[in-house]
Amino acid sequence: MNDWPDRRTGDPNERYGLGSASPQPESARAMPHIQRRPAPPQRPSVPPQRPHVPPRSRGYDDRYPGSGGQGHHPDAGYDSGYNTGQVYGAGGRGAGGGGRGGSGGDGSYRPSRPAPDWGRRIKLGALTLVVVFLVVSVSTYFWADSKLKREVDLAKVIERPSEGKGTNYLIVGSDSREGMSAEEKKRLRTGSAEGKRTDSMMILHRGSGGPTLISLPRDSQVEIPSFKGSQSGKVFQGTGRQVKLNAAYAEDGPELLVRTVEFNTGLRIDHYVEIGFGGFAQIVDAIGGVEMDIPKAFKDKKSGADFQAGKQTLNGEQSLAFVRTRYAFAGSDLDRTKNQQKFLAALASQTATPSTILNPFRLYPTMGAGLDTLIVDKDMSLWSLSQMFFAMKGVTGGDGTSMNMPISGSNGGNLVWDKAKVKQLVEQLKNDEKVTVKGD
Repeated sequence: MNDWPDRRTGDPNERYGLGSASPQPESARAMPHIQRRPAPPQRPSVPPQRPHVPPRSRGYDDRYPGSGGQGHHPDAGYDSGYNTGQVYGAGGRGAGGGGRGGSGGDGSYRPSRPAPDWGRRIKLGALTLVVVFLVVSVSTYFWADSKLKREVDLAKVIERPSEGKGTNYLIVGSDSREGMSAEEKKRLRTGSAEGKRTDSMMILHRGSGGPTLISLPRDSQVEIPSFKGSQSGKVFQGTGRQVKLNAAYAEDGPELLVRTVEFNTGLRIDHYVEIGFGGFAQIVDAIGGVEMDIPKAFKDKKSGADFQAGKQTLNGEQSLAFVRTRYAFAGSDLDRTKNQQKFLAALASQTATPSTILNPFRLYPTMGAGLDTLIVDKDMSLWSLSQMFFAMKGVTGGDGTSMNMPISGSNGGNLVWDKAKVKQLVEQLKNDEKVTVKGD
């Protein structure tokens, strides 16, 4: 069967029109003329740009099915790695819109960014803050602890009373002028006496019954007991000698003062804290002054006090004059001790505030000024000192008590303690009970 039309055999040598079955020569045939349309003007040919995709392993492309389950891309031998399962350029911006994860307007591929892991970032930030806080806190603790002058050895105190509940601090304000220049002595009206004497003495009890602050007037009449010399180590036997309380400090320093207080009260002293004139003024100036409400105006030429009635902020110089004044109150040491208690409670209350503790520009100058001038016992820790400070603040917080040692009268200008009330007071402190005894 010949599939060629008009008896054509398909022989390449066969010419068109030959091989007709008619005996007559075949007439010429007219070939139809096909008029082609003019071609449009051609633009310069620009090779098509392929989107840039990251290379991947060779695989099959299901758009071009072929034998054996392998597709055949029109570009033979070229594997672009293009995966038709991934749609590029989508994302609600239209084709070529440069959407996230798609191609930009210039045809280049822009890989998508992973969403930020905010949970992980927050946890990492919180952990960093905790680590910084711990490092700063530990560094501050050791820095402050190194500034304490642990010079008082309570192990030298003999025949001590038994321990009770709670903690008892003996807080001493001395007239030490150590480290003060001549100009500072003149400005603070401290004089230039050599050595140092006690200007104020207080017992602070910290316990579950609430803090109790008890002033010990320096003119209190007490007995000097037997004691061991702080320097010589020699034991001096008691002779029943009656003296003013501040004479014990002048005779053999802090150790004899602690021994005398314990002997005359029966209360064990756990820690000793002392501060001098210069350090006291520095602390007040470091916190920006202490606000006081002075009920009545008074003046004192010896201390330099000159105060009007009402609320006012005292600087270091004024504060020192306030706590030292006694002659403006008819020479009474009891009125002065009340002012000292009032001032120390206000100082503690205004220092232990977030604006001071959380502000390094106030905290570090305050700690530097205060700790540099404190003299404490060898067993005093920075933690115990801070507990003393907050207990003093609590004295005016409603749960605390402030009082003078109960007085029964006077003897030659010395104040005589009420022995019955003192005994009751000490028993309440030892048992960590709420103090009900009233002082003067």
